[in-house]
Amino acid sequence: HVLDTNKNITRLEVGPASFVVHDHEKVLLGPEKMVMIPPRNYCLVAHPVLRDSDGNAVIDSFGQAKIRHGDQEVRLAQDPFPLYPGEKLVGNVTPLQILPPNQAIRLRAINDFTLENGKKIQAGEEWMFEGP
Repeated sequence: HVLDTNKNITRLEVGPASFVVHDHEKVLLGPEKMVMIPPRNYCLVAHPVLRDSDGNAVIDSFGQAKIRHGDQEVRLAQDPFPLYPGEKLVGNVTPLQILPPNQAIRLRAINDFTLENGKKIQAGEEWMFEGP
C-alpha cells in the first residue's frame, strides 16, 4: 500500500515488480503475502472492495478503490489475491463445514440478497440447509 501525500490517496502495488518511491509517496504496508485459499476452504474479508460485473475492483475518479464499509464478504477457493487498502482479513482461512447425511444447519440472513435461482431473501429470514 502506497500513500500519495499530494492527493492523500492510498493505492495497491502488486508485484513482483521494481517500484521506485517518489518524494511525495510513502509506503504504508508491505510487501505482504497474498491471501491463498485452498480448495474446500473459505475466508471472511471485512470492508471488501466494490466489484463490477466482471469481478474487477471499482476505482473512483481519484484512483482509489471503493470500499463497502461495515460489510463482510465470504471468499471461497480462488487464485491468490491481495487485500486492497481498507480491506481486512477476519480470522484465518478456514475449512468448510461438511454436513453428514440426514443432518442440517439453520441459516439466518443478515443482509438482503438474491439467490442464483432468482428467489429474494430478506434480512432476518431463516431456512434449513440439508446435508447430502
